[in-house]
Amino acid sequence: MGFLKTIASHFDALIGPGVMLLYPLYASMRAIESPSPLDDQQWLTYWVLYSLTTLFELSCYRVLVWFPLWPYMKLLFCIWLVLPIFNGAAFIYENYVRKYVRIGSYVSSNYSMEQRRAIQLMSLDARKAVERYIERYGPEAFERVINAAEKEARKH
Repeated sequence: MGFLKTIASHFDALIGPGVMLLYPLYASMRAIESPSPLDDQQWLTYWVLYSLTTLFELSCYRVLVWFPLWPYMKLLFCIWLVLPIFNGAAFIYENYVRKYVRIGSYVSSNYSMEQRRAIQLMSLDARKAVERYIERYGPEAFERVINAAEKEARKH
């Protein structure tokens, strides 16, 4: 019973480094090597949020010491940020950060001007879907989709 109690009381110290550092480090290196800038955005956002959380933790250490649930809350928050099923970092970026930092959203220069304009208007999830569509069917197919959407918009 003492062994299980020890594991439960140090769960954050056992799992935390893997969830908060090792997996994001691995995923960030994969994102650097991938041609898509969208996964770079996910992991850059994660590292910014993780840094802010750590800065908060260091600044408020004397108060947080008295709050025993803090390490578990931080772990849950980082799990939410990291896991692809939740995509928390992308969610925070899309819903809270993007409207304040958007200078000129990066879209690959491989696309035509119309394609870049259309992609810049999309959410992160839509951009990912469009990039997968372009990879599968080619930029010409995406061009046809844009032209069809423009024709439909002119009708209405």
